[in-house]
Amino acid sequence: MTQISILGCGWLGLPLAKKLIEKGYSVNGSTTSENKLSILENAGINPFIVILSEVEGALESESVSESITDFLAKSEILIIDIPPKLRGINAYSSDSSRKIFVEKIENLIPFIEKSTVKNVLFVSSTAVYGNENGIVTEETNANPETESGKQLLLAEALLQKNQNFATTIVRFGGLIGEDRHPVKFLAGKENLENPDAPVNLIHQNDCIGIIEEIIKQSKWNEVFNAVAPFHSSREEYYTQQAKNHNLVLPTFSTEKSNIKKVISSEKITNSLSYQFRLENY
Repeated sequence: MTQISILGCGWLGLPLAKKLIEKGYSVNGSTTSENKLSILENAGINPFIVILSEVEGALESESVSESITDFLAKSEILIIDIPPKLRGINAYSSDSSRKIFVEKIENLIPFIEKSTVKNVLFVSSTAVYGNENGIVTEETNANPETESGKQLLLAEALLQKNQNFATTIVRFGGLIGEDRHPVKFLAGKENLENPDAPVNLIHQNDCIGIIEEIIKQSKWNEVFNAVAPFHSSREEYYTQQAKNHNLVLPTFSTEKSNIKKVISSEKITNSLSYQFRLENY
């Protein structure tokens, strides 16, 4: 039985772990909260407390080191699904605060090198492309504008260049699901910008399905853009979604936007033969 470690059993990691267990995998799952250990255990996940620190040398303490080592032990695959959580950090923040996420990944890598892990799947974001216009493929030069996008790109590079394991990067678009939809934050808002900009979204079910296929087909040392192949305008899509959710309709600016970024998922449909579940959208 192949064992997989999932670093970060949150909104995506927890249901992903459950699905992988259904498929016959053994799963180690991490959380930073003791209160969540029972939730993981009840789901059939081997639970671990893993807290990565951005402070150099902080992972050298015996208890922290042992928790990470045990979490990775006997696993062939590691899925890294931890968000950067960099809201409020900007160009005026100190260099140290702006490297928080990257340093966590730097501190994690030596543990991966010493473990049985052969393949790493890193959950990233299409934010690494910034406001690139036109059709965006995996060959498009990344040009992140947000701090989280910049750190995700740096973390990607750290993992990809390591020769001790193979890394596949999955860049997800805007995440939606039954309990998570951006229209809930936009409902009733007025004069929203970029009314004709295309949406680039992906449902939780497709996130899980794509990761399953990457593992099943052993698609390592790859980069995939993961966005559903429909790109309605923001105004059209969120107006309809507000109606579907019985929410106050948002209103949009009459000014046309210059942003026409369309994330292509053609590589996923061709390389993985994956069919998106468009009824979710």
